[in-house]
Amino acid sequence: MEDKAYKLKVGRKTDYQKVMQYVMITILVVLLVYNVSIAYGQADNSSNGLSTGIGIVSASEIIPKGTPKIYGAEIGVKYDDVNAANPGLADATIRKLSAYENKELTSVQMERYIKIGTSISCEYCCGAESIIFSNGQKACGCAHSYAMRGLAKYLLINHPDMSNDEILSEMGKWKVLFFPGIHEQKAQVLKAKGIDEKNYINLASNLYRGVEQGQTTGADGMVGGC
Repeated sequence: MEDKAYKLKVGRKTDYQKVMQYVMITILVVLLVYNVSIAYGQADNSSNGLSTGIGIVSASEIIPKGTPKIYGAEIGVKYDDVNAANPGLADATIRKLSAYENKELTSVQMERYIKIGTSISCEYCCGAESIIFSNGQKACGCAHSYAMRGLAKYLLINHPDMSNDEILSEMGKWKVLFFPGIHEQKAQVLKAKGIDEKNYINLASNLYRGVEQGQTTGADGMVGGC
């Protein structure tokens, strides 16, 4: 009887040990799967973003979409019309914006125009310090600069209530559309530095010009003739 009781006791102990072993193995497998998934996610992130670990900034976050509220219907332009998928439409839109480049300005308008125009450049195309000189004359002959200058003059003449920063921001939106790839990269760098990358003055004006140096050159993904 004692021998039989002992065997039963040992058998129960053995069964208990097996159950605990299965539980431990299950826990280890779950932890292993979890760690592998985390590692894969980090590797995937680093392949699409900056090595700093800062989350990537996608094109959808910075590319303007739709119709400009204030002037889009007046000029007949949409942000969506400037994209690499339809170069003909992009060039036509650039020409619409450029049509106002030769408009005459009053002295007050010219003063504002100089402040705005010397605050932004077309460095990814012509390399000029700004799209105009300090005397208001054009400093860059590329189509993108004509478009930005034309828009600035149109808004100064037809919407003088807009502030300089509002006009500069609108010019910045079109510049991002002209050079989407490099501005995605610049946005990532700005975000990594704690700078608002969705502010178009930060992103496209001369304020942080060159901050993306070391990234891909700006000619990649250019939309519209230079």
